[in-house]
Order: sequence, then C-alpha cells, then structure tokens
Amino acid sequence: MPDFIRQIPEGDNRERQVCRDCGHVDYQNPKIVVGAVVAHEGRVLLCKRAIEPRRGYWTLPAGYMELGETTEEGAAREVMEEAEATITLEGMLAVYSISRIGQVQLIFRARFANPDHPHFAAGPESEDVRLFAWDEIPWDELAFPTVRWSLDTWRENPVGPLGAPSGNPAEDPRGQKRSQPRPG
Repeated sequence: MPDFIRQIPEGDNRERQVCRDCGHVDYQNPKIVVGAVVAHEGRVLLCKRAIEPRRGYWTLPAGYMELGETTEEGAAREVMEEAEATITLEGMLAVYSISRIGQVQLIFRARFANPDHPHFAAGPESEDVRLFAWDEIPWDELAFPTVRWSLDTWRENPVGPLGAPSGNPAEDPRGQKRSQPRPG
C-alpha cells in the first residue's frame, strides 16, 4: 500500500498528498454538480431527498457529473434519475462556488421536453417530486443554500433569453455558509 505524505511538490505552491515511494501527487480537486430548475406553467420541480445529506429536505434535481458526459448531459441525466423527467435545457442559469465542500455547481434553466404532457415521478433518490408555485415552495425545508439561490435567480429570469449566469450572492461569495436547520 502506498505511503503518502503531505508536502509541497516541486513546481507547486500548495501542500498535497505525495507518495513517498514514487512521487505520485494525489490531487484533490473540486467536484462538479450539475442540475436544473425545471419550470412548467410558472411552477418549479422540486425533489424531496431520500438520501443523505439532508434527507427529507427539498432540492432541485441535481448531482455529480460523471466522467465522459457533458454538463448538459449530466444535468438531463440527474433530472431523469431523481424526477424521472425528460427535459429540454434552455441555457445556463447559475454557477456557484461552494469552497467549504469543494464543489462547483452548474445550474441550468429547463422545461419538460413534452410540455403538453409533462411526466415526473420520484426516482430512487427522491421520496417525493412535485411542481410548486412560488408561494407554495417549502422555503424552510430547502436542502441547500444553492437551491434558494437558484430559485431566486430563476424568479428574476423565468423565460426569454438568458444573460450571464448568476453567481454566489454577495453575502456568501465563497459558499461558506451552511443550510439552516429546519425549524421545530
């Protein structure tokens, strides 16, 4: 079994895990999360998480990208896995940096591929999946700060051309704040 030590490799400026025997550097880089705000007739699709972290809280259909897929393919796959919905992406809505957990989140704006007959259901990672009007969203039961940020950004730009994607809010530029616990 390799024996790793923490040191600054030659030509680098950060401490890394380096194999004592062969010098291999074990780079730890951020994970990429892809997902979508799927809207239909002014309502948004949310999934109630059936897995940790934040089981029982509502989130956007989103998750980690897989090797070999594009960000768009990953977002569509995550929506299919978590909400059993086929979607059409309309463009990039937001890019968030969550430094405290090493994530970059890419959130798209989307609609159902067949808006005349939208289909969705709970996938294996979801307890429930619903379309919510803005005033019905369970704001105190959202799983992550980026869900709220994404919904706020969608509300500002629900249809039409998308400009530059939104980013972290001014009060949390590095994504350091955690979700608040559910009241009661």
